[in-house]
Order: sequence, then C-alpha cells, then structure tokens
Amino acid sequence: MEDRMTVIDEVKKYVKEKLEGEGTGHDWWHTIRTYNNAVNIAEMESELMKNEEKNSKNDINIFVVKLGALLHDVADHKFGYTDKDRRDIIKNLLDSLGVDKEDTESVIYIANNISFRKGENKHKMQTIEGMIVQDADRLEAIGAIGIGRVFAYGGSARRVMYNPEDRRDIGDREDSISHFYEKLLLLKDRMNTKAGYEKALKRHKFMENFLEEFYNEWEGK
Repeated sequence: MEDRMTVIDEVKKYVKEKLEGEGTGHDWWHTIRTYNNAVNIAEMESELMKNEEKNSKNDINIFVVKLGALLHDVADHKFGYTDKDRRDIIKNLLDSLGVDKEDTESVIYIANNISFRKGENKHKMQTIEGMIVQDADRLEAIGAIGIGRVFAYGGSARRVMYNPEDRRDIGDREDSISHFYEKLLLLKDRMNTKAGYEKALKRHKFMENFLEEFYNEWEGK
C-alpha cells in the first residue's frame, strides 16, 4: 500500500471529482467539513479514552475515520445507487490504492450504515470509527451549516420554504421548515459519542433560536 497520507490525498481527488458542484448540499465541501468534524471528534474521543484509562483494543483507527468521512456520500442512495453499488465502487477504489481488506471493509460498513433516512436509522453503529463519522455527518445537518443546507436542498427539490396551512403529519409535508422537526431537531439526542454530543449542543440551540426568529418574522413581528 502507498503511504496513508498519499492514499488520503488520492481519495480526496476522487471524491472531489465526483461531488464538486453537486447542488443538494451533499457536495465536495460538505465532504470536507464532515472530514474535519470527524478528525476533531476522533481527537476528542481519544483524549477521553486516555482519561478513562480504556485499554488499547478500543483505540480509534484514524485512517478508517478519514476514509469513511471522505467516502460516506459516494454512490449514496440519494443519487440512485444501492448498497451493492457502493460496496463495489469503494472496494475497487481502495483495492486500487492497496488498502488492506480489513480497513476497506470497515469503510464500506460506515458508508452503508451512516444514513438517517426518513427521520430514522434502525441500525446502531457497532464500531467507534462508524460512530465518529456518523456524528460528524450529523453535525453537518444542524447549526448554521445545517440551516443553510436545508434551504439549499429545498431549492434543488423545488420545495416551498414554509407552508403553515399544511396540516399533514410532519413526515408527509414538503416544506423546508418541516424538515427541522422531521430530522434536524432530533439529531442532538442521537449522537453516538460524548464529543459529538458536546459539539451538537451549541448547534441545536442555534437552530432553536433561528426557528423562533423565523416564526416572528413570518408573522411580521
């Protein structure tokens, strides 16, 4: 295998080519922000593990965290791919870069189990690396960035911003504000790691403040 930094650089080039300019909020910059979140959470969690004197079998594989974050949206269901499609695409890429089988399988596991679909994901991540990447991705859905991405996606899907006359269940509504209640406001309490939860608290509060201001402005206050 090429050295790990070279592998990361090659994967970044691959993902940038695939996702640059994507218009639903799952673009290259989303990937990089998720990557940065994941690295930061991994560092925080590693420090917590040291302080709690956990043994080495719980050490975080930062290489898998980085690859999982970079590849989490490649060939995703939202783009019309299946789990098998994604497995094949990721495996072929990492095999070509000489990544060992165990790390490759760990990355595929993350990519195929990270999504929060229709407000739920019944699968509970079983690896610390998966938990970290999932938390990093969920942080992208909340706070100031999350608010921006909601409306970016809403525009791409031709959704109205808000429809107070729609009385259907939240999951059946098609305005952007309803998405806060269907998904975004639920994420704080679904974080996997202590570090992820701590980072989510501030972003969750920001969204609550935004919604309060939004409704005030909607009513002309």
